[in-house]
Amino acid sequence: MIRNHEYFMNLAFRLALKGKGRTSPNPAVGALVVKNGRIVGRGYHEKAGLPHAEAIALDDAGQKAKGATLYVTLEPCTHFGRTPPCVDKIIKGGIKKVIVGMIDPNPLNNGKGIKILKAQKIKVEVGFLEDKLRKLNEAFIKYITRRIPFVTVKVGQSLDGKIATRTGDSKWITSDRSRTYAHRLRSGYDAIMVGVNTILRDNPKLDTWFSKKQVIKIIVDSQLSISQEANVFSRRSSVIVVTLAVRSGQETENRKILSQKAKILDVKEKSGQINLKDTMKKLAQLGITNILVEGGGTLIGGLFDEGLVDKVLFFISPKIIGGKEAISSVMGSGIARIDKAVKLREVGLRRIGDDFLIEGYV
Repeated sequence: MIRNHEYFMNLAFRLALKGKGRTSPNPAVGALVVKNGRIVGRGYHEKAGLPHAEAIALDDAGQKAKGATLYVTLEPCTHFGRTPPCVDKIIKGGIKKVIVGMIDPNPLNNGKGIKILKAQKIKVEVGFLEDKLRKLNEAFIKYITRRIPFVTVKVGQSLDGKIATRTGDSKWITSDRSRTYAHRLRSGYDAIMVGVNTILRDNPKLDTWFSKKQVIKIIVDSQLSISQEANVFSRRSSVIVVTLAVRSGQETENRKILSQKAKILDVKEKSGQINLKDTMKKLAQLGITNILVEGGGTLIGGLFDEGLVDKVLFFISPKIIGGKEAISSVMGSGIARIDKAVKLREVGLRRIGDDFLIEGYV
């Protein structure tokens, strides 16, 4: 087997995958220290606040790092955050060459790490497996460059696009396998978002079955109509209730009670409703980089209307519900002309149990 730069970068990529979904608001990064064609150090970023991948790999290599090559999926950082700059440790470790998968999109870095390393006479090569690496950190890239979260819409619907019958019954449209798969998705996100009607109709817990990670629960509720007894409050987890800012003297009793159970996030209004763009900006300020939106149709439609959706996951059951009063998966204002329809790219189709999953990017 030829052990070239792509071979080692692929191994670093696989290391980075171990931290996916747990490093927010930092990117997932993997690193290898290679000497004379042999791996002498490995590392990946496990969680924000813990050492970065390069630091772990260099510590793992110890004295063997001198004169070695460092492979890292993302450009080493140059600034102090919760941890020291990685470039300093690379220089002190005696690394002679650094192979970088992609440049860090973070404006605080963005090429500075490469310049510093080159100034220290360390050879640097950039640009390996960049498409894979950009996909790995797609949420971080959007968050760090645009300061709003990466938004994925997840829907479980009938063949005719309904998420509930005319009476509001929705359990269960999709198969057990689809629901299990959807639950596994949750642990890969910082937060799960639903509209208040989903809470009032289904009263979900919005927990993650397959991970100990505490995913933030976000409820969009312009009138603060959610009950303090709702299941989302039943376990020790962070809940954010997004609502309209109140004017002086309009503090309600329900707001006071809910503020003891959740963070109340006041946002601007738009046509009497929640301003979703302002919502996303304020959620990003809280360090939320990616959100899985699970309903309902009004919230999802509003996100599409505002151009805030990045990715979709539609679980489609081969059932037909019918009825003009049945609830559709995507509502909102919608479009007036077919040529203005949202067109997905990188579309994938797979079968899960009796259902089909269509996923793609907006």
